[in-house]
Amino acid sequence: MITLEKYDIKDINLAQQGKNNIEWAYKDMPVLAQIRERYRKEQPFKGIRVSSCVHVTKETANLVITMKEGGADTILVASNPLSTQDDVAAALVKYWNIPVYGYSGEDKETYKKHIQAALNHKPQFIIDDGCDIVAAIHSSRQDLIPDVIGSCEETTTGIIRLQAMEKSGELRFPALGVNSSMTKFMYDNRYGTGQSAIDGIIRATNILLAGKTFVVCGYGWCGKGVAMRAKGLGANVVVVEVDPLKALEAAMEGYRVMKIADAAKIGDIFISITGDINVVDVKHMLSMKDGAIVCNAGHFDVEVNVNGLRKETVEIRKIRPFLDEYKLNNGKSVLILAEGRLVNLVAAEGHPASVMDMSFANQALGAEFIIKNKGRLENKLYTLPKSTDYEIAALKLKSMGIELDSLTEEQYNYLNSWNAGTST
Repeated sequence: MITLEKYDIKDINLAQQGKNNIEWAYKDMPVLAQIRERYRKEQPFKGIRVSSCVHVTKETANLVITMKEGGADTILVASNPLSTQDDVAAALVKYWNIPVYGYSGEDKETYKKHIQAALNHKPQFIIDDGCDIVAAIHSSRQDLIPDVIGSCEETTTGIIRLQAMEKSGELRFPALGVNSSMTKFMYDNRYGTGQSAIDGIIRATNILLAGKTFVVCGYGWCGKGVAMRAKGLGANVVVVEVDPLKALEAAMEGYRVMKIADAAKIGDIFISITGDINVVDVKHMLSMKDGAIVCNAGHFDVEVNVNGLRKETVEIRKIRPFLDEYKLNNGKSVLILAEGRLVNLVAAEGHPASVMDMSFANQALGAEFIIKNKGRLENKLYTLPKSTDYEIAALKLKSMGIELDSLTEEQYNYLNSWNAGTST
């Protein structure tokens, strides 16, 4: 590990491979590429200090490079102790001169120090994935608040925290919830998480999903994607939900819906993806089959109660990378993937670049929206205008070679008339 004042990464010698991976991802990010080209000319972030706390991946690298080419003075810190792609971190430092604080396997104390590095940058704008920088500023560095123009938040967990801050009147600057944009949650959450979570499970275990009972805790957009992909691979999918509308939708899709206490007794593979705490709790894991596999695809490592499980464990044995066997005092074993952290980013590489293309287009345009409206926004949580969603979707379709049809004048008039088509 190399530790210098201006960055903290594992190995600068990994930089060339990281550069290759960043450039490989960029080839599949045409929407962000068009935004980057415009930002390079217009310099919307010129001189603005930007602190980003996101997963350090080849796709994220292209977002922070876009911000820098748009004029930002930017640094990047890891938003998860295990998800950093060390070659990417090295490449950003060596080839793009972007300070990075993060390496795979860092402990919690190091993680906290890296968050402090983001704060010490004295950010005027924040790109967050989990609300860690925003929360840290509000709780311990309120002296920074007067200079903060606003923030963009990437994930559902962070938006939940921002909503709570707004509701309690504690949010001190405008924030934009990228995850509330349709081109983020309908595509990133469903297709990105659906594929990458399954990818993480398979890489960690190399098991066959066909014929297995696959329990999905949470049927939001991420849960829908995971359930869809598991079903496509032949798994028998069970959904656990607390929301009656989501539970009804899952049932209508053909999934069995039941309580986690009941699902625990029959499941072979469990994934929690809710944003809440102790969804898969100790009592559930104690009642599981011998050899049940448990993992998490929610942002924080709180959804599976791994700490509580340790108290019921007589031995922990590492079977292979990101696969630990917990031998329980009841004679059974539970297999925990990725230490209960994000399985898709720890055991695999996260979402494919083509999905993150739209997510990070939202991030880049969201930052521009907040900064252009400096002084005119309230201290509340915003969503990008629907017109921006349509713009991103249209750019994506164009890059895919797909052409949209258009309404005739007659059709347009019909749709905008209240009396056309009536009997009078």
